[in-house]
Amino acid sequence: MQQILCLIDAKGDLSVTDKRLNADRVPWVELTENAKKFDSAPSPRMQVSHLPYYLAPQGLRQKKGKVIYVARNPKDVLVSYYHFHKLAVIMETPKDFNEFFNKFMEGRVCGSCWFDHITGWYTHKDEMNFLYLTYEEMIQDLKAAVLKICSFLGKQLDEQQIANVVKHCTFEQMKNNLNANYETISESLLNHKIGKFMRKGTVGDWKNHLTVTQNEMFDQVFQERMRKLPLKFVWDISEFKICS
Repeated sequence: MQQILCLIDAKGDLSVTDKRLNADRVPWVELTENAKKFDSAPSPRMQVSHLPYYLAPQGLRQKKGKVIYVARNPKDVLVSYYHFHKLAVIMETPKDFNEFFNKFMEGRVCGSCWFDHITGWYTHKDEMNFLYLTYEEMIQDLKAAVLKICSFLGKQLDEQQIANVVKHCTFEQMKNNLNANYETISESLLNHKIGKFMRKGTVGDWKNHLTVTQNEMFDQVFQERMRKLPLKFVWDISEFKICS
C-alpha cells in the first residue's frame, strides 16, 4: 500500500519515487520523530501505521483525513509475523512456531490482538473517511484495487498511468526494488542474514506451518470473535478461481 499510494501520487512515474525509500516517503505514525515533519509537510501527506483504533490520531475521527485499512487473512498474518519476529532485531525472537502461535492467539505480540485490531477499526469505520481493502484482493486483481483506491482518493489517472502503477506494485517487482523491499534498512533493525522482509507474498502459506490441531483452534476462535463482522477472507490462493 505504501508503494501504491506513492505511485498514484506520482501518476505511475517510478523515477519520482527512486530517490527515497518507502519508509521515508510514507513514514510510520508510531515513530515520534516523524510528528513535526508530518505537520510541516505539504499535502498530500501519507503515513502508515499498525496502531489500534483507540490510539489513532483524533483528526481521523473528525474526517480530516482518509484511512485505507488493509486486512489480510489472519492465518497468513500469523505466519508472516512469525518470520518477521525472527528477522527484526527489535522484536523478541520466538522460541519456535508453537510458542509464537500461542502468543498471537492471546494477543501477546506487538500490535496487540489481531481480532481486537480489525474489530476496533471496522466497527468505527463510519466515523471516518474509510476504505477497507484486503491483501488478497490486491493479489487477485491489483488493477481493480488500484482503481478503487484512486476513486477513494479522488485521483484521475489515465490507462497508461494506471498500468504503470500496477506494474511497479506487484510483489515480484517490489521484491527487486531497493526503495521498496526494505533490504537497505539498517542491520540494527533488520537482520538481513536471517531472511528477507519480502518473503513469499502468497496466499495460504499458513498451510505449511499450522498443525491440524492449531488450525482447528484458530477456526474456533475466529468464528467466536468475528461472528458479528460481515467480513470474509480468502484462505488459499486456489480460492481465487471460485471467487472470480
